[in-house]
Amino acid sequence: MTNFLPALHEGHAPITLQTLFKDALEAYDDWEEGMPEPIVSFEDKVLPVSAVFEWMRPCTDLMPANMIGIVTDRLTKPWSGAGPLDAMTFSTAARVMSILVRRRLRRFGRGSIEAFADRFSHPMHSVPSQSPDSAGSRSARL
Repeated sequence: MTNFLPALHEGHAPITLQTLFKDALEAYDDWEEGMPEPIVSFEDKVLPVSAVFEWMRPCTDLMPANMIGIVTDRLTKPWSGAGPLDAMTFSTAARVMSILVRRRLRRFGRGSIEAFADRFSHPMHSVPSQSPDSAGSRSARL
């Protein structure tokens, strides 16, 4: 499903993928309890935030400070990075966020892709079939 996302190059993510990760973090941050898993879009395709987090697990780039707060605010233990500025890699953040998404989905049910598909897999209105003799009168009404 995520084969359309840009590939990492020796552990480094292109800026478009880092931006998508930020979008996924913000979507997670806005995720209300009991709602389906949020989705983000990339090049006119939608995918659940969990797919973005999984894709970024091998990324060794340091996360910008403005993204770290979204992750650390969710931790039950205080974050203590090894660097002087409490640096966190995208890999670490992706692993944490993947766990948080799985926990929430276990508590509240399936992801948004499945919920979205279910919503449209059941016909909402049945269209009555037209008999051949009523076809002319139908076109006259349109």
